[in-house]
Amino acid sequence: MALKVEYRGEAEAPLEVESLTPDGVSGLSLDEIRKLPIFHGNRKSVVDDFFDLSGEPDDVIHWVGDLSGVHWIGAKMSSGEIVVEGPAGRHLGSEMTGGSIVVQGSAGDWVGAEMRGGTIHVHGDAGHLIGSAYRGSARGMTGGSILIDGNAGNEIGHTMRRGLIAVAGNVGDLIGFNMLAGTIIVGGESGIRHGAGMKRGTLAFLGPIPSVLPTFRRACRYQPEAMSMLLMQLQLDGFPLDGAVFDSPYDLYNGDLLEGGRGEILMRSG
Repeated sequence: MALKVEYRGEAEAPLEVESLTPDGVSGLSLDEIRKLPIFHGNRKSVVDDFFDLSGEPDDVIHWVGDLSGVHWIGAKMSSGEIVVEGPAGRHLGSEMTGGSIVVQGSAGDWVGAEMRGGTIHVHGDAGHLIGSAYRGSARGMTGGSILIDGNAGNEIGHTMRRGLIAVAGNVGDLIGFNMLAGTIIVGGESGIRHGAGMKRGTLAFLGPIPSVLPTFRRACRYQPEAMSMLLMQLQLDGFPLDGAVFDSPYDLYNGDLLEGGRGEILMRSG
């Protein structure tokens, strides 16, 4: 039986709950979990001040309630499963190394920031800087996968090194900014300046064709077999896709030429 964590909705400031992960509560009783430290704004508090617990502690945690002001859910987790039944706050799954997180709603900024492994699936929208590096860090996401069924914001995959980010809806500007490697897929409309400073990696746009920076050069039109295989896997994972994308050709652009030109932008052309 899973551990159920239900938010009472009484906080006057954001809550930070890094201690409540499947591996963090392993071996603890409900009373011990109630006493785990969390932060209410800049004040130290405990879980019992804002959350009701039920069920049995194991490797699955169900979060319930309007958690849009509850941040760092699943941060640094290494195993187990988290299910969020409602919206989640910022830093969902940040720096996680394993396990899975499913959000039956939307999430805030910094989803999967600097994550190294595991999977995150948000069935609603997400904010800015998904899978990105924190300001001043040399690398963002270095492993795992992040799936967003709705829309997302700016700077997705900033300084990303490895892994997969897929957004079914629209995104903002600067996708893959300073990208080191990895794969980002966008299904909807997008903003400007994508791939600026990218060294390697792949940006794939399945929807409306965005503008391309002048530091990218068109190479050819073809049907990449690897893309078809990746899209089929995404479909098996429950990611929403238009069936027409599986057999489409793509226009390939190489860049950023200022950084060696080894990155690629794929634009669906049919």
